[in-house]
Amino acid sequence: MKIRIINKGVDVDGGYIKRCKNRMALKEKEVVGIGALNYDVLYVVERMAGRGEEVGIIDINKAPGGSAANTIVALARLGVDTGFVGVVGNDNEGDIIMDTFRREGVDAMIKRVDGSTGAAIGFIDSKGERTLYIYPGVNDKLRINDIDMEFVANSKYVHISSFVNRAQLDMLCEVATQLKESKSKLSFSPGMLCSKYELADLRTIIERSEVVFLSENELESLISGDNYEHRASKLLDIGASIVCVTLGERGCYVANRACESHLVEAYPTDVVDTTGAGDAFAAGFLYGLLHSKSIYECARAGNLLASYCIRRYGSRNGLPYSLTL
Repeated sequence: MKIRIINKGVDVDGGYIKRCKNRMALKEKEVVGIGALNYDVLYVVERMAGRGEEVGIIDINKAPGGSAANTIVALARLGVDTGFVGVVGNDNEGDIIMDTFRREGVDAMIKRVDGSTGAAIGFIDSKGERTLYIYPGVNDKLRINDIDMEFVANSKYVHISSFVNRAQLDMLCEVATQLKESKSKLSFSPGMLCSKYELADLRTIIERSEVVFLSENELESLISGDNYEHRASKLLDIGASIVCVTLGERGCYVANRACESHLVEAYPTDVVDTTGAGDAFAAGFLYGLLHSKSIYECARAGNLLASYCIRRYGSRNGLPYSLTL
């Protein structure tokens, strides 16, 4: 096992992360992300092919991805002091992911193992809608003992997203449990976990979350109910402080445990590719929280950042380097 560390002040000892004993007190990060790391290959197509059909490819876009990683990169571009914990393979795609974190200014602690880096293959039609195929690769190789909890817990927010199997979900639950004793607030974007598991499986994380981000479809797959307001209230009852439901072109719905809720309109924009829109929304919302904004203002920031994202192909190409709240 080999681990390559990007951030300064860290040694590698026996394949595991070890902080320098003579290092000054660990600087607090604003947001640290934990999640799957993928290399995205997005094909722009004339239209989605039916069974047995042959459809032309207009363009190909290749770039690092992964839900939590996209959110962290978006925040880093806005000047937020960020970190990330994840795993990649000893391949070219892993090199690209790590080099990208370095260029974006993310203090990343990456475990490297033999095998293929995770991949996401996407097809995007003329309306900006996309279909994704996920290859998990080595994303299931991250273990709780590989995570420097001092690094993670010494942050204002810890943003976690979906992993590939039950063992990885259990690891996220353990992270959430350990964070309960720290000053860090938990941010959770379950993503594909909503379709793979029951609400009870995610309860440990949700009840410890400051904010939970879901799309309307993800929320519907996780909780039965008459509407998204009712379903969101179930997550608040479990213990989440804030719930954000993204509604596509209709904007978003946000609610908190103080019985405040808002339906916030989307920013009008030309939709090119919806890949990463939810990740960008989470970044905008967290950016608002870091600046002590109301949940309504945070939601507007999330919608604005998402509108930038969907104007260009890929999950990061449209992300800005400044945002006015």
